[in-house]
Amino acid sequence: MSRPLDEVAEQKRRAAHSAVERVRSGMVVGLGTGSTARFAVEEIGRRLGNGELSDIVGIPTSTQTRQLAESLGIPLSSLEQHTVLDLAIDGADEIDPEGNLIKGGGGALLREKIVASASRRLLIVADESKLVTRLGESYPLPVEVLEFGWKTHEGPLRELGAESVLRSDAAGRPYRTDSGHYILDCRFHDGITDPEFVEQTLARRPGVIETGLFLGMSPEVFVGRGESS
Repeated sequence: MSRPLDEVAEQKRRAAHSAVERVRSGMVVGLGTGSTARFAVEEIGRRLGNGELSDIVGIPTSTQTRQLAESLGIPLSSLEQHTVLDLAIDGADEIDPEGNLIKGGGGALLREKIVASASRRLLIVADESKLVTRLGESYPLPVEVLEFGWKTHEGPLRELGAESVLRSDAAGRPYRTDSGHYILDCRFHDGITDPEFVEQTLARRPGVIETGLFLGMSPEVFVGRGESS
């Protein structure tokens, strides 16, 4: 049975606010993309506004997040000015028991992975539906690719056990990331049995920019649960 949308939103909000408790004044913070990360960005903005936090610098992972942070008065910078971040707060589409992730439902996987890799600590916020026993069991793996030759990846992805679909936007056109790339959403019907092999295999393919597999990053995971959990 699906949960009411307001219950899901409340779980996301709880997780995001718990993660923001780890933010201290003077920090450089990576700002993630997506519906759960949005709650964290809004909470940072609220705490800056009322004086609970000060001297925060945000590094946004997408144009969408940049616009949100600017509207909330969060000072922003870039990885050119801050090559090491104190922490990053972001969401996830799936989280396995070892803390490995699938990310990229919001289309920002490349920049999210760069920011996560540049951060001393990675804080992941999610509602309880994102917890899985095996990656890929409930959510497709996003793979960011160049427009040129994108269709050449379909066969090799099928050999890995995935059926891929080119992501489209609301108008039915191919979706483009902030960097101008395409995304293939790859459904593994039995889940991904060997994420490391999939990641390594795809990384060797010319034209594959990045995958939504975030492996071995040892994130601190904050899960918002229902009242009865």
